[in-house]
Amino acid sequence: MKTIHLTKNEFLAKVANYETDPTEWKYLGDKPAIIDFYADWCGPCKTIAPVLEELAAEYEGKIYVYKVNTEQEQELAGTFGIRSIPSLLFVPMSGPPQMAQGALPKASFKEAIENVLLK
Repeated sequence: MKTIHLTKNEFLAKVANYETDPTEWKYLGDKPAIIDFYADWCGPCKTIAPVLEELAAEYEGKIYVYKVNTEQEQELAGTFGIRSIPSLLFVPMSGPPQMAQGALPKASFKEAIENVLLK
């Protein structure tokens, strides 16, 4: 499996429809997810892109790895208060998502996947 690029409409359908219910987080997916808010010009974003591809393959069938281009999806980035990139949203099946910022090493991603997403 590869990372999956999301538009705003796809985000509303697959992740959370914040337009119909802006006060409550309701995850719509059938597996936990990592959402990478990135931009093509961002150096640290380019650094973690291959790591996210590896994780998508390693955890195929267990998690989704989504990518949101903040340049193309400015409203979506604004809704989540993205001020620096890369910003990563870890979305468990239940409970609120957790945000992390910066180019995390692969070990940190794996720890978050195991302890936040797959616990």
